Amino acid sequence: MVDMTLQVHQFPCLSDNYGFLLHDPDSGETACIDTPDGDEYLKQAKAKGWRITQIWNTHWHPDHAGGNEAIKAATGCTIVAPAGDAEKIAGIDRQLRDGDVATLGAHEARVIDVGGHTLGHIAYHLPDSGIAFVGDSVFALGCGRMFEGTAPQFWESLTRIKQLPDDTTLYCAHEYTKANAKFALHADPHNETLQAYAEEIERKRAAGKPTVPFPLGRELGTNPFLRADDPAMQARWGGGTPPETFAALRAAKDNF
Repeated sequence: MVDMTLQVHQFPCLSDNYGFLLHDPDSGETACIDTPDGDEYLKQAKAKGWRITQIWNTHWHPDHAGGNEAIKAATGCTIVAPAGDAEKIAGIDRQLRDGDVATLGAHEARVIDVGGHTLGHIAYHLPDSGIAFVGDSVFALGCGRMFEGTAPQFWESLTRIKQLPDDTTLYCAHEYTKANAKFALHADPHNETLQAYAEEIERKRAAGKPTVPFPLGRELGTNPFLRADDPAMQARWGGGTPPETFAALRAAKDNF
């Protein structure tokens, strides 16, 4: 049974980022999931009446860790962040690796290595709440650019996400879904489930609604990057192994 006591407050910041505050009413603790804009996070927390006690970073990029110092200066919060990106993130109190646990009150988040976008990128999976914060590792109908990692590493990371329960709700960090849908339809033009999903995305964005969060189960059948092990995708995009097919898809998206 899913524990619904945790509260997620989602809000837009910067040009296309989403900010997330994860709040535990029982303990009164609140964690910032990444910090694209420190001032906006402080403003949103104040409006909710929530006390920021932690920052959970997914990776080092400035639109994910750039607000760390301002928030820590204002709140005295604890910063936990990926060990693999630690040298590029300011003010870390605890470094996290795959299999470690971050806690918010009595709630536990399991750390998953999802390196590829950056070498040290991690995700936070809260199994009792049925949610995961995945940063830029996977998006609705997409995945992050492969700035630092290799295709085998990134595919292994996506495989770890694929192994989560299908009903897991994924919170990614950007509103990229409309553009991702265009490439997904190019990559997999005969997928009727994808076509219906793309139409829903168009309606949501036309109405000014977010496409994040989203269920993992839907992505498993529609996100081309999660389907690099599918024989039909391999036949269309080449590659004798999933990492090779993933690499072909990622290169195609980079130039789409």
